[in-house]
Amino acid sequence: MIVDDHAEMRRLLRTTLSHLTSEFVECVDGTDAVAEFPRQRPDWTIMDVTMKGMDGLEATRRIRSQSPAAKILVLTQHDSPPIRSAALEAGASAYLSKDQLGEIAALLAGTGAVTPTDRKP
Repeated sequence: MIVDDHAEMRRLLRTTLSHLTSEFVECVDGTDAVAEFPRQRPDWTIMDVTMKGMDGLEATRRIRSQSPAAKILVLTQHDSPPIRSAALEAGASAYLSKDQLGEIAALLAGTGAVTPTDRKP
C-alpha cells in the first residue's frame, strides 16, 4: 500500500517497485490508509508523513494498534532526528528519506534491509 498525497510520488513508487509486485493499493492520506488497511492487508505500507487531514504518523499509530504485525515504512522528505524518532515511536518498521528511493526495493524484499537503527539521525 502506498500512502502519499502526491500522485507523482505514488507513480514513482509503483514504477520503482513494479518488479516486486503488480498489485498496489494507493491512498491519498492517513484517513484513507486506516480505512483501507484492514480490507487490503498489504505486505508493506509505504507511508508519507506530511499529508492533509490525518498525517502519516497518526495513521501509523492507528494501523499498528489494529494490526501490531503491520510492516510500515515511513518515507518522507523531512529527514530529521525528531521526525525519525516520532516515526519509530508511532510504530514504523523502517524509516527512509525520499532521497533514498534506491534502497526501498531492498528493504521491502528483505535483501538489504535498512532498519530504523541502521541509520544514524
